[in-house]
Amino acid sequence: MIVDCRLALRRVGNVLATNHWPLATGFVMVAKAVGIVFSLLLIVGVPVLSLLTARDRQILQLPRRVLYLSAVMSQWLLAAVGAVVVWLTSMSPAFLRASSAGAFFGWTLFLTAVSVAGLGGLLLLERRGWWPPESDLVYLLLPSNRTEKLWAVLFVAPTAALCEEFLYRGYLMTQLSHWFHSVSWAWGLSSVAFGLAHTYQRINGMLRASLLGALLAYPVVRLSSLYPSMAVHFLIDAIALVWLGPTMLGKQQASRE
Repeated sequence: MIVDCRLALRRVGNVLATNHWPLATGFVMVAKAVGIVFSLLLIVGVPVLSLLTARDRQILQLPRRVLYLSAVMSQWLLAAVGAVVVWLTSMSPAFLRASSAGAFFGWTLFLTAVSVAGLGGLLLLERRGWWPPESDLVYLLLPSNRTEKLWAVLFVAPTAALCEEFLYRGYLMTQLSHWFHSVSWAWGLSSVAFGLAHTYQRINGMLRASLLGALLAYPVVRLSSLYPSMAVHFLIDAIALVWLGPTMLGKQQASRE
């Protein structure tokens, strides 16, 4: 019965498309409008919400695990909306194509090493006062005990890796490449949008996120696969939250708590 229903729906869709019925045309227009609105949400809406969050001083009073849970839930909600938009717009999921094991592990190890080295260098400059300091929210996100580190590794890092890569390197970069007919423009603009989504981290965090976004987009362009970027994103966040951040910014974090 399920197969028959699917076949029937497919035949109806073919008839609508063949005869150019107004209903089919209206659905296509609505789908395009939904794609545009969701893209603008990622480019403009998310940065505005991030900025408003950074200005809300009450958020600094929240327990760290409550903040973790809020971040995880909001990202999964946004990713779920993105998945619906992908379905409505019939976007080709080429960015979910599987890569070979050699390419996956090779890109993952290389990009993780480059990213961690770059992040460590920036944090070292910041520790010596040669780079702008982090925002209060960044210090609030750094775990201070074993339980919070488990939260960071099991929930925060995987959520950011899966949801943000799907939204920015998957959906948004694909959408922008269709609009501008240029992978280069889509690459650059999606990386800038990803940086703006981190406005709560101030200018240094936005620059850092933009550079990371551009780096993570490279295997997506080369392999048409998000999986290496997702793996790298998870490893970077896990290392930054559990080890690199507390090690390099530990004294400043302790003085703020």
